[in-house]
Parts: sequence; C-alpha cells; structure tokens
Amino acid sequence: MKKTFNPPSVRRPFGNYNHGLLVPPGASLLVTSGQVGIALDESIPSDVTGQAELCFEAIKAILDEAGMSFADVIRISGFVTRREDFPAYMAVRDRYTLDPKPVSTLIIVGGFTRPEFLVEVEVTAAKVVR
Repeated sequence: MKKTFNPPSVRRPFGNYNHGLLVPPGASLLVTSGQVGIALDESIPSDVTGQAELCFEAIKAILDEAGMSFADVIRISGFVTRREDFPAYMAVRDRYTLDPKPVSTLIIVGGFTRPEFLVEVEVTAAKVVR
C-alpha cells in the first residue's frame, strides 16, 4: 500500500496531487519516456487538451502493457509551452489520475522537438508484486 505525505507544516498541494508518496519494498517500477500529443496517423491536435489526451492515452497503453493502471502511477511530470495552458492540462491530468493521487510537477518549457507540440507527459508507476 502506498502512503501519502502532506505535512501540516507544508502548504497544501495546489491541485489534485500529493507532496510525497512512499512505495513499499518489493514494488515493480515502470518509468515512461515523455509522451507527446501525436496520433497513430501522425495527426496532432491544435490545442493542449487534445494533445494532453493523446499523451495520457499513450501512457494508459504503456501501463496496460506492463500490467498496471493509473492507480499505480506515483509521479507525473508534465511540460507545457504556455502558462495559459496549465488549467486545460491539469483538467486532463485529473481525469486520468486515481487515488492516492501521485506526486506531480508541471513545468513551462521553451518548446519541443516539433513546434506544433504543446505538451509532453512522463510518469513513474510502482506496483507491489505479490
């Protein structure tokens, strides 16, 4: 069982995430590469919501192939190119995350490998193997 940490001496999280998460010994660990918002047909949505949904769907497929789900995600790192895209990105993130909420970092970056990419997401997941 994962244990969450949100000490009363630290300001509460800004959104739906936890400040710390402890994974028990014996957990299987999965780390993903950053996923960008591009579909199998090479199409790229023009908005951050559409791209973020593709990112999280790709992560969902990777988790599934590893025998995991979003319930096993312990850390999300999100990167967006525009500050005004924070709310749209976080709305998509919050639809996918499950309890206990993972730790989360969101960073504004200058860009990605292609100028049409607006968001990139990577996760770390841990599942106790019994």
